[in-house]
Amino acid sequence: MLKWLIRNRLTAFQNKFDYDLAYARQILDADTRAFLRFARLGGLSAYRRDVPLDVYYAVKLATTVLEDCGPCTQLMVAMALHDGVEPRTIASVLEGSDERLGDAAWLGVQFARAVVAHDSAADELREEIVRRWGPRALVSLAFAIAAARVYPTIKYALGHGKACRRVIVAGETIAPRAHEPAIAARVH
Repeated sequence: MLKWLIRNRLTAFQNKFDYDLAYARQILDADTRAFLRFARLGGLSAYRRDVPLDVYYAVKLATTVLEDCGPCTQLMVAMALHDGVEPRTIASVLEGSDERLGDAAWLGVQFARAVVAHDSAADELREEIVRRWGPRALVSLAFAIAAARVYPTIKYALGHGKACRRVIVAGETIAPRAHEPAIAARVH
């Protein structure tokens, strides 16, 4: 009965976001207990407090592109659009067009790139995030970065990773551009 319910929820998610969840079904088939532990990641991934929506998704998108610029990135795009993020912001993050980002989203993207690269530039960016939005916003972004890395890792480990591909944002096809963290001095 539990597996049936989980399968229905997976199908609903898959249909809502047009996203292949074969890897999640593989986990469920292998061990229901393992799946239930895996499902707890959803709480980590969904935590967002005190940080603007566009910044939150800019961080998730920037990190996801660094980890997997295929189906996981398309899922992040679908979720961001569903939650009301402007397509222009999403496209700018994916294209690496940092100059087109607003100040807040730019800060988030630079922070995500610095954290993933273990770059000391993250220190100044972190301070600015806490100054602007507070400690819960920093936790939100830390969780967003971690979650955006863990899902592609699990997929690749289970044999479900896909090569990079173009992503569709509100009907526009974009080739995601993973960035090396070149931190510019735009923090005020």
